[in-house]
Amino acid sequence: MLPGWRQWLFALKIAGAALLALGLALWLDLPRPYWAMATVYITMQPLSGATRSKALYRVIGTVAGVSMAVVLVPPLVDAPEMLTLALALWTAACLYLSLLDRSPRAYLFMLAGYTAALIGFPAVTAPDTIFETAVSRAEEITLGILCAALVAGLVLPESVGPVLAARVGAWLGETGRWTADVLSGAIEAPAVRARRLRLAAEAAEIDALATHLAYDASAQSRAVPLVQLLRGRMLMLLPVLSSLADRIAALRDLAGLDPAVKALLADVATWSEAGAPAAEADALLARIAAADESSLASTSPGFWIALVRASLLDRLRELVAIGRDCRALQDGIARGESAPRRALAYAGEFGGRAPRHRDHGMALRSALGVFLAILACVAAWIATAWPDGATAAMMGAVLCCLFATQDDPAPAILGFATWTAVAAVAIGVLLFGILPQVHDFATLVLVLAPPLILCGLLMTIPRTMPVGLALGVNGNALLAIQDRYASEFGAYVNSALALVVGIVLAAVVTRLVRSVGAEHGARRLVAASRADLARAARRRGRGDRAAFAHLMLDRLGLLVPRLAAAGPDSDLSRIDTLAALRVGMNLVSLRRARHGLPPGAVAALDAALDAVAEHYERPRGPACASLLAVIDAALLAIGAVDTAEGRREALLGLAGLRRALFPGAPPAGAPPLLAREAA
Repeated sequence: MLPGWRQWLFALKIAGAALLALGLALWLDLPRPYWAMATVYITMQPLSGATRSKALYRVIGTVAGVSMAVVLVPPLVDAPEMLTLALALWTAACLYLSLLDRSPRAYLFMLAGYTAALIGFPAVTAPDTIFETAVSRAEEITLGILCAALVAGLVLPESVGPVLAARVGAWLGETGRWTADVLSGAIEAPAVRARRLRLAAEAAEIDALATHLAYDASAQSRAVPLVQLLRGRMLMLLPVLSSLADRIAALRDLAGLDPAVKALLADVATWSEAGAPAAEADALLARIAAADESSLASTSPGFWIALVRASLLDRLRELVAIGRDCRALQDGIARGESAPRRALAYAGEFGGRAPRHRDHGMALRSALGVFLAILACVAAWIATAWPDGATAAMMGAVLCCLFATQDDPAPAILGFATWTAVAAVAIGVLLFGILPQVHDFATLVLVLAPPLILCGLLMTIPRTMPVGLALGVNGNALLAIQDRYASEFGAYVNSALALVVGIVLAAVVTRLVRSVGAEHGARRLVAASRADLARAARRRGRGDRAAFAHLMLDRLGLLVPRLAAAGPDSDLSRIDTLAALRVGMNLVSLRRARHGLPPGAVAALDAALDAVAEHYERPRGPACASLLAVIDAALLAIGAVDTAEGRREALLGLAGLRRALFPGAPPAGAPPLLAREAA
């Protein structure tokens, strides 16, 4: 909880940027300089590249929101119900788009939504000044954005590039330790297994951090293409390692590891612990290819053992190739290169835009929540003829948008209301006890600097970040610094009450309409993954293995923290999330392999794919014995084919599918008595 020098630096920078914005706004004679101060606390981030990207999108979003307010308010000012509906619909639509985007650009949509509310509702009482008000707000907000970006970029900037390189190095280091454990056959403890799943969430965090790299001033900013290539390979490492661990365990239980495989596993483990040097990777790949000599004929007595062994070697080959690429790309990113120095494996699989999970249902619920919250605040405003009712409507819109990504935003919104009330008391003391004694800007800076620095320090600590944000944004709004002291106690109390009431109304509406638990969110993610697995088995959608891995692992990154929040008693804790990912990878491989098979083998394979689709279209539960029989029939039918272009890939895909769905099943082709006993 104690801040270090980086936290102190950020706190001093954000306080300095806020005071710079205040001084410039007073010098330019802007009507509400405190908007510029509050904007600094919304915009500024510890990393300069993140501040620049947020600043850019905030400027664009502000212009869009201000423009919409100018378009809506004048023609609808005499019809308050229609104006309220129009502003509420605009805010809800923008929030919906923001939640579907899930990139830094999402901030543009969100800001465009609630900026229209911030400008539109206060202008209802003076619609003839809407254009001047809109221009002033745009100037004040843009000034705050520019001050935040300027200070972040010029005063001891902390670049995204080195932080990203360190995070990637730590991630690959943890993956290397997992690789050593897998290749040695070590049994994972539950805590270690949970840590492995956390890698997916950390990969998503690295992905989010990498989106700011293009706006960075570091040498690594040129390495954006390499980061995109590395991201795909990082995600592919997780299912490859999970599959490799499964094949090693299966082969050890069936017939034991032969000396050639043992030697290969040991050498790959040594290579991985040494940092995956590229010079040794080619020799390892040649040895793996030489060890994989089996014909995989289903008529041979050791068919299943040979198939598992071939699958193990195939995963080992992928591990070495991807590990070599990761090391080369990591070095290139550290050097700030824009293109790889050598050819990469699987070059055609990792290009293009990575798909992300989109939950249209929850986005619609969030949009409905902000829509109803605005209506509730405006209804209270009209019913009570409250002079500051516009403030409540503004805060209802802003708070519903800011916390819409959470499963249950209500506690966070109520916490924001609590700290806004604390800020109101503290600002009241400052505003009526100290500021009347201030008569010049230098003294004002001395008075404001300590609380502004404190807000910045609170924002640097994850547990207190919402507190710092509430104090920094709403505190500056309540302080309402202008070119001359004109505060009145009754008006101040009324404004503070409106802030708190608007936030509380937003929390109440959110609790009634939008709030769900972490377990509910986890179930939606699991259901979406099962639907995609069924779609892949039905041979619909893109047959792109890397794109499918991106989507499934994006969901896994969202699922891991929700599973932790759901608790060990939830039935979701028993889900093998990496096994489901392996199913998806094998389905894509099977779809690709079926085009090279003869008609009879294609029919057997399609029957297996249809059975898998039916399994994932049903409610979640264990796979049935009939599905195992269909997969085995496809294995035997394709194994009996002498030569075919997709024969090997189809056999390995079916073997992987069988191991993921039925890890405890007897070997394929086992005598019926043995199969019944195992069942």
